[in-house]
Amino acid sequence: MANLSRLPGAVSQRWDWQLRGRCREADNALFFHPSGERGAAHHAREEAAKAVCADCPVLLECRRHALETREPYGVWGALTEDDRHRLLTRTRGGHAATAA
Repeated sequence: MANLSRLPGAVSQRWDWQLRGRCREADNALFFHPSGERGAAHHAREEAAKAVCADCPVLLECRRHALETREPYGVWGALTEDDRHRLLTRTRGGHAATAA
């Protein structure tokens, strides 16, 4: 008989956290910048997205996902693209940071 304890959990259990995100109640455009967005408008949109994330019940799961999968676009877990890039390129003891 197969040892089922070594099998991964159901796929839905890995992604169910996304159903509880505060971002689901907001406009998707808040989290992903339009082409050519710069300066004050860019900063204001990112800060507004981070404010939605601030009291999100799945903030850490979202952040972990974004860092582990190296999400290239958008605000995830209150981290912008630049925030994630800085965290992932900063090293601690020779290993890239994977949590914030």
